[in-house]
Order: sequence, then C-alpha cells, then structure tokens
Amino acid sequence: MRALEVLCERHAPRVGRLAHHVLGDPEDARDAAQEALAKLCVKLGQFRGEAAFSTWLHRLTLNACRDVALRRSARSHAPLEDDFRAAEGPTPDREAELSELRADLRDGLATLPVAQAHVLVLKDALGFSFEEISASSGMPVGTAKCYAHRARTTMRDLLEEGAAA
Repeated sequence: MRALEVLCERHAPRVGRLAHHVLGDPEDARDAAQEALAKLCVKLGQFRGEAAFSTWLHRLTLNACRDVALRRSARSHAPLEDDFRAAEGPTPDREAELSELRADLRDGLATLPVAQAHVLVLKDALGFSFEEISASSGMPVGTAKCYAHRARTTMRDLLEEGAAA
C-alpha cells in the first residue's frame, strides 16, 4: 500500500499537467487526473513491463482525458431563447454626449488657475472634504472653499457657453 501511495504521489504532478494540457479546463483536468490515478491503483497488476511505466501511465491519463471530454460534450445545453428587450445601459448617442462633456470639462479645467482646478477636482470629482484638501495642499480651509466656489462658477459659465454654441 505504501509503495502504491508513493507511486501516486510521485506521478500525480505529471498526470495533472498532462490532463490540463490536453483538456485546457482546470476542473476537467483535475477530474481526468483523479480518474487516471484511480485507474493506476486498480490496473497496476495489468502493467506487463513491455514499455516504460511512464508510457503506460501516459496512456492511462490520455484515456481518462478522452472519457472526461466525452462526458463534457455529452452534457446537453438547451438553446437560449431570443431576447428582444432593449439593451440597458449607455447608448451610442449618450456615449457621444458624455464624450463631448468630458472634453468640455477637460478644456474648462485647463483654463482655470492650477490651484482652483486642483481644489475643484479634489472636492467635486474625488469627494474630498475641505479639511482633507486643506491638509493635503497646506492651504487654509477658507481658501479651499473660495477656490472651489470660483472654479465652479467659471466652469458653469464655460459649460453654458459650450451648450449654447
């Protein structure tokens, strides 16, 4: 029994790699490797020594892979019914609008003074509090609030101009 256990332990990695190489699917490969090692235990008495042991085990493994592949292909799957519902999510028109809006925002941010743009992005895009902005930038909270207000006003005006054009 101990010799059989050592034999299985020694060859299990090679059997697993071969099964994975042949089948591709990790679960199917584990099933095939397990079957091959089980067959090794049952059929070891049939090994005649005419070929190398590794060649015989290789053939057992390939046969187990074939059996697993046949079972996999025999699984029946019902065809999916046609689905005529409207697709949810972004439409091409909406994506185009969002792309234009992103371009307008990017262009608007580029026109702002750097400090105002920085505060606006931290506050409105990333959700930082004014205290966090103050701590990270070293500016007083009041200054951060003022910069945010000025930046929002400028951006609103720019976006309204762009929408009117």
